[in-house]
Amino acid sequence: MTDSLPFSQACENNRQPILDQLSQLLTEPATVLEIGTGTGQHAEYLASRLPHLHWLPTDHPDNLWMCRQRLEHADLANMDDPRLLDVGVSPWQLPQFDHAFTANTSHIMAWEEVCRMFEGVSERLDAGGTFCLYGPFNYQGRYTSDSNRDFDRYLRAQAGHMGLRDIDDVTALASGLGLELRRDASMPANNRFLVFTRIQ
Repeated sequence: MTDSLPFSQACENNRQPILDQLSQLLTEPATVLEIGTGTGQHAEYLASRLPHLHWLPTDHPDNLWMCRQRLEHADLANMDDPRLLDVGVSPWQLPQFDHAFTANTSHIMAWEEVCRMFEGVSERLDAGGTFCLYGPFNYQGRYTSDSNRDFDRYLRAQAGHMGLRDIDDVTALASGLGLELRRDASMPANNRFLVFTRIQ
């Protein structure tokens, strides 16, 4: 049955490197909000291998259908039912969470939505809570690889609001909301794993 479910090869490729990062970072029991669950492959893989974490999958109302069947089939005790989340609509109607995670969303969202995502997370995190972002980013306005340049051009051709974000812009946004960049780890395929911690 799982062969017929929505599938992302990128999720399949990066799930283990993401697990490696999260397993080092989130070692205590906690609730993790996932923003942009997509096909549900990350949620299923990560929650099944990190049983001390309670996973809260969410996605935009237009996309939530993609993960439902996979996560129902997985039937994990530490997984909430998928919930609707439009990051641009306040207040977020979600249970309390201790940490947040998102993969490959900041270059799909409009910059205004990225801002609202950070604002929504920062409003709900307690001091010491983390916000983990996975994806490709630019540095000082420059691409880190030819493939990232090509990907950015592809995104912008699809829709003007999409495109790779610059790490300086993201860090400045986070800092203004009391989130400090504590980790910037290199990941396969010219991606990064960014960890922001709530400091106040």
